[in-house]
Amino acid sequence: MNKYHTIIIAGAGGIAQAVGLILAEWSKVSPTIFIGNRTLSKAQSLVKWIEDGSTKSCSIKSFHLSEKGLTREMKDIFNQADIILDCLPGTQAPKIARYANDYNMHYANLTEYVAETQEIIELAKDATTGFILQTGLAPGYIDVLANHLFKEFCTDFQVSKVDNLVFKVGALTKNAVAPHYYGFTWSPVGVATEYIKEAEVIRNFKKTRRPSLSERVPIIIDGTTYEEDLTSGGAADLPDALIGKVNSLDYKTLRYPGHYAWIQEQINNIDTIDKPIETLQLIMEKQIPHIEDDQIVLYAAVQGKDANGKLQRREVSKQIFPQKVGKHKLRAIQTTTAVPLIQSAQLLLESSCKGIILQSEIEPKCFLNGNFIVPVYGKV
Repeated sequence: MNKYHTIIIAGAGGIAQAVGLILAEWSKVSPTIFIGNRTLSKAQSLVKWIEDGSTKSCSIKSFHLSEKGLTREMKDIFNQADIILDCLPGTQAPKIARYANDYNMHYANLTEYVAETQEIIELAKDATTGFILQTGLAPGYIDVLANHLFKEFCTDFQVSKVDNLVFKVGALTKNAVAPHYYGFTWSPVGVATEYIKEAEVIRNFKKTRRPSLSERVPIIIDGTTYEEDLTSGGAADLPDALIGKVNSLDYKTLRYPGHYAWIQEQINNIDTIDKPIETLQLIMEKQIPHIEDDQIVLYAAVQGKDANGKLQRREVSKQIFPQKVGKHKLRAIQTTTAVPLIQSAQLLLESSCKGIILQSEIEPKCFLNGNFIVPVYGKV
């Protein structure tokens, strides 16, 4: 941060770890940080972990984020804070956003959950503070990057419409073994959710929905072959923002070849239709290990004809590995998810933004070259 702020981090998991450490280590002016969690001991442990891992002095305190409603401690902290960064599961997002709205705080979250995002849009539509939603990796950074490519393409080639806008992310391990060809590097429930819920896309210039895992094709990125397929949530609001401007638009998740065939087999064998997400999550967790040594692979491209009718394509690909921050080494999924959230926080705190701000409404080039983004993603 370039100025002093009081910041709440809701949650004490892996992304909250990274957010707290990066704020403490990379801010020009150290903020005051409050870390709240339903299990106080986890928040306390995270405070110590950040203090032990940072090379800079920063005021960091823990508090109990009660599931049973507001406590006196929570009210006191909410009255002090400038912003709340929501690193909790997506199901909790509307509740945390309501706290921000009620206590005049800015708010930013990570969730790809569509229904919860719509609920927040409704509750904060008249807010006097800013609410940036779905600002992690995917949704988040990848959507801003895709929008940047679209805008730059239209400007450079003097057109207003394009044929295709595609963007893809894979949170992957370095190696993959049969039968599942995968390792968990982030939330299993998040993986199961994006495989089951429908994806929002644009086809023939109109927004529509497609079943997840229904358009699998191979793709070669920087010489490595992956498989891509539709999954839910990653497109953020671009299917709404670019209606009539893009003939075909979609977000897909990257996996190693063989993974999607295995997943489809598991889904086909699920007997219950009542809780498919929970059932798939349990199946995966019984067979797929958690692996710390990870990487992020991302790709975005825009294609269309220029003003002279010549077919043009612009592409960006990146491969991101674990990174040392302060005295700790953070996984790639942690840094790539945390820094767009922090960059969004700085945007809210150090500008005049207010109300709901979706990914298509963020000025792309400035954000993508922001002081928290560049050390992880590099410049665009």
